[in-house]
Amino acid sequence: MRSPRYTILIANRNSGAVRRVTVARRTVGVALAGVTCIPLLIGLGARTADPAEVELLRLNNESLRQENESYRVATGELAEQIASLQAALTQLGDQSLLDPTARQALERLPAVVRSRAAGGGVEAAVTPTPPHASADASPDSTFSLLRGLLGSMEMRLASVKSRVESEQALARATPTIWPIVGWLSSAFGNRRDPFDGTPEFHAGLDIAADRGTPVRATADGTVLTAGLNGNYGYSVLVEHGFGISTRFGHLSRFAVRPGQRVRRGEAIGFVGSTGRATSPHLHYEILMNGKPINPLVLLARP
Repeated sequence: MRSPRYTILIANRNSGAVRRVTVARRTVGVALAGVTCIPLLIGLGARTADPAEVELLRLNNESLRQENESYRVATGELAEQIASLQAALTQLGDQSLLDPTARQALERLPAVVRSRAAGGGVEAAVTPTPPHASADASPDSTFSLLRGLLGSMEMRLASVKSRVESEQALARATPTIWPIVGWLSSAFGNRRDPFDGTPEFHAGLDIAADRGTPVRATADGTVLTAGLNGNYGYSVLVEHGFGISTRFGHLSRFAVRPGQRVRRGEAIGFVGSTGRATSPHLHYEILMNGKPINPLVLLARP
C-alpha cells in the first residue's frame, strides 16, 4: 500500500513566490525518530562511561594525596633537623666565648702554638639562607634543595664543633693563673747570680712565699716528672699539650706523681728552698716547645 504523502508550502514574503515540497509520511517518521533517539543514545553512552572515569579520577586524586602527604612528612622532618642543627650551631657559638683573660692569653701565644689548635676563633653562628625554589618547582626538586641545605649545615656544624673544641682545649692548656700568692723577688731575663754576682739568664720568675705554701698548677696537664732535679731541687714538670709545659722548682715536697692528670688550680707541691736557693721561694717557668718565655706575658694580675 502506498504511504500517504504530505505537501509542505514554503512562501517568500518579499517576492510572494510559493514552493511546494511533497514528502512521504514514512520519511517524516524516520527523521523524527532519528532526531529523538540520537540524543538518547548519546546520553545513555555518557551515563555508561561516567562511573569508570569517575573511579579513575578518584584513584588519581588519592594517589596524589598520598604522595603530597609523604612529601609533607619528609620535608617536615628535614625542617626539624635543620632547626636542630641551627640550634646546635648557636649553642657552639655561645660555648666558644672565653673570658677576657683567657682570650688575651691565647692571643699572646706564639703563632706556632695557636696553629696547633686549628686556627683560633669561631665564626658567629648565622642562620643559613634556604635555597630559592620557584613557584612551579616540583616536590622532588624542593626535597632535593632541603636535603642539600641539611648536608651543608651538617658539614658546617662538624667544622665549627672541631674549632670550638680545639680552642677550648688550648685555653685549658694555657697557663694563665699565678701558681702561688707571694711577691716577685726576681724577674725573667738577665740578672746577677744571687750567690756569686756573675751575670746569668734567669729562665723564669722567682716568687717568694712562706715555706709550705701550696703551689698550684697553672693549667690543665699531665705531670711528666716529680723529683730531684739539680739546681731546681725538688721540681715538678707539667706538660699541657700544644708544645706548652711548666716547671716548678725549689719545692719542699710533692703533692703529685709522674703520669698524674692535674687541673688548673690543683695543688702539685709546696714552697721550699731545695736546690740552689737562698730562701723559701718558687721558681716558675713556662716553656714553649722546650724554650722558656716570660711568664708575665700570659699571667693574669694577682
